[in-house]
Amino acid sequence: MGKLWGGRFENTTNEKVEILNESLTFDRELWEEDIIGSLAHLGALFEAGIIREEEYVKLKKGLLEIRRDIKKAGMKSIQGYEDIHSYIEAMLIKKVGQIGGKLHTGRSRNDQVALDLHLYLKKNIPLIKQEIKNFQIILLNHAEENPETIMPGYTHLQRAQPTLLAHHLLAYFWKFQRDLERLEGVLERTDLMPLGAGAIAGSGFPMDREKTAKILGFKEIYQNSIDAVSDRDFILEFMSFASILMMHLSRMAEEIIIWSSLEFKFVELDDAFATGSSLMPQKKNPDVAELVRGKTGRVYGHFFALLTTMKGLPLAYNKDMQEDKEGLFDIVKTIKNVLPAFSGLIKTISFNTEKMYKAASSDYLWATDLADLLVEKGIPFRKGHERAGRAIKKCLEEGKNLFEWDPRDWKEFFPELSEEEIFIFQAVENSISRRELIGGTGYRAVKQQLELAKGLVN
Repeated sequence: MGKLWGGRFENTTNEKVEILNESLTFDRELWEEDIIGSLAHLGALFEAGIIREEEYVKLKKGLLEIRRDIKKAGMKSIQGYEDIHSYIEAMLIKKVGQIGGKLHTGRSRNDQVALDLHLYLKKNIPLIKQEIKNFQIILLNHAEENPETIMPGYTHLQRAQPTLLAHHLLAYFWKFQRDLERLEGVLERTDLMPLGAGAIAGSGFPMDREKTAKILGFKEIYQNSIDAVSDRDFILEFMSFASILMMHLSRMAEEIIIWSSLEFKFVELDDAFATGSSLMPQKKNPDVAELVRGKTGRVYGHFFALLTTMKGLPLAYNKDMQEDKEGLFDIVKTIKNVLPAFSGLIKTISFNTEKMYKAASSDYLWATDLADLLVEKGIPFRKGHERAGRAIKKCLEEGKNLFEWDPRDWKEFFPELSEEEIFIFQAVENSISRRELIGGTGYRAVKQQLELAKGLVN
């Protein structure tokens, strides 16, 4: 078919350029958004008296038929079309004749594609939000089922201090809550309508942009036509959100991978969310978690690619911006695949609470509590820290746990402590109970935190 821009050209486009220039193979993803936007633009043309009523009726009927046809049978032939816009327009002209060419009056592909992308994200953001909320609910359910399960907390991947499993799971809840808040901000800045901006300077026809925005469900319109067609910051912001979300998912996936290993054995994966080895019959691999971790890199890559594409572009539109779509579509697809699969893995996971408790009760995780206990006796924390460290050093040299000492050893290092205090100190539960401040891992503090979190998802 002829080009939408071909009037001033004599020679046909070189076939290699056609291949480089073509975008229909990927921007066909926007077909429904393109029709929705065209219907709204058609209404604006009619309201402004630019097309007659019989033309409006005919064009609307044609667009609705194209929408129905694609939903039913897909796009049968895309060869020879440059992009989704030229494809839809060509299909419309086939249905209604040359008046189909009137639809593009007062509109450029620049504001047309910007509109399609805004509509695309406005459609997908609520779906992603719901998947994140579903994941949060799974975390809350596990936390509620394990109110007293004690596990070792880690820093530097070394056992650090006892903590509650519920507290650990809620740490991820709050990360995903901030991801949701970031996504709300993306939606707010996506909720702008660029239609009417034209190629750069705005439409030459007196169409009511604010009325069209309301019809399309936009909160506001772009106030500057150059800005409307020259930026993709709303996409970059979505990609930034997606990168942070995937980082959080990847960190949790990494922990699941480690915890499911024989060395830890803190969790058991459901068979439906694990795979085996083609060679080693005994293997049970955490492939879902590994794929979540692996796909994080591709999301980062798309974000940085578009950021780099945009960094040197003078105003307004440049063809470089065609690179905005493939990465965006892939990120949306990746998130919509990753979240349900990872949610299923976490929902069906089994926690080895006895193994966690045993790990939390060993390896000197009480050392900070011992230093704190000395502080209560009036000893400066730095001195208490040093004395606890020397006691642990002696334990390591003797191959003993501190709790295997007899009273004389205790009195040598900690004469301030009574036998009753030493007995109380030896229970790992008391380490938890000491941390009841807001945000701590104490039993009451975590219960309070859990109730607060539940209120956010209801």
